[in-house]
Amino acid sequence: MVTPRKRITVIDIAREAGVSPATVSKALNDTGQLREATRQKVRETAERLGFVFDGVGRSLASGRTYSVAVLTGDAIGRFSIPIMLGAENALAAGKMLVFLCDSRDDPLREQHYLRNVLERRAEGVIVTGRRTEPRHPIDAALPAVYAYAPSDDPADSSVVADEAEGMRLIVDHLLALGRERIAHITGPVSHLSARLRADAVAQRLTERGLEPHGAPLFGEWSEAWGRAAAEALLEHGARMPDAITCGSDQIARGVTERLRERGVRIPSDIAVTGYDDWDVMVSGSRPTLTTVDPKLGQIGRRAAELLLDKIAGREHSGVERVPPRLVSRASTLGEL
Repeated sequence: MVTPRKRITVIDIAREAGVSPATVSKALNDTGQLREATRQKVRETAERLGFVFDGVGRSLASGRTYSVAVLTGDAIGRFSIPIMLGAENALAAGKMLVFLCDSRDDPLREQHYLRNVLERRAEGVIVTGRRTEPRHPIDAALPAVYAYAPSDDPADSSVVADEAEGMRLIVDHLLALGRERIAHITGPVSHLSARLRADAVAQRLTERGLEPHGAPLFGEWSEAWGRAAAEALLEHGARMPDAITCGSDQIARGVTERLRERGVRIPSDIAVTGYDDWDVMVSGSRPTLTTVDPKLGQIGRRAAELLLDKIAGREHSGVERVPPRLVSRASTLGEL
């Protein structure tokens, strides 16, 4: 027969840490005036003893729910899941519960979830999505921060990826490798990200005294489009590009596959780059893709930090851009 494990209480923690039960309560509930060293000592003791926090009792005592919603329209989760994980890292320190609501880009579903969020007395919401176009603010009276897809109200607080800087990093990387005939293949022209990334490539080349290798090719965010666009570039004439920048890793993977089928050596003949650092795509490409990490986790973390500030009454407004990171791999550097 298994003997039930003894439940650790505030009294046990106080005895072990050498403080009063009142001090333990203040430290665990993050209230009162305590030295940071004392607060940290109590929390470390509680964790070492295996103390299970009474979230219900905490909520009843404080009048708070210690919960935050992430509202997304990204049904696949490609962008919202990394953002939510980053938010959780920031919110976990305050023992905040995070729950995900997927509206599937349906305004009616969004309103349904917002009503539920309000009924459950969530303390705030992080609003995100799979596209970067500015969106209308949510219709709910609770603190909100917008992540990846900004609010179109300048009074709101938004955290987004610096997409133009990401493409500048790519172009600078290719120029440093001696590439000068740089073509660009990207997604639908109706998408802000596709236009912004294409414009950033052209502008950076102009700043360096060069011209793009033809007009940008707009199409779809897919491998199939990458294959078709690569074929079009190869059929353009004898003067092929020596580098192809792609607006996404999916497109870049399709490009690399078609180039290899046509006997083009990557990167000896043509270097290829992607965007998003999607592990399934970059590792599945041959060779592995040089790309840009937009720091989705950092976007989520920063959005959570701003939301905690808003919940505490410290308001923020405007748009913050998170710097991206260039990730160099074999599709530009060759096998190392």
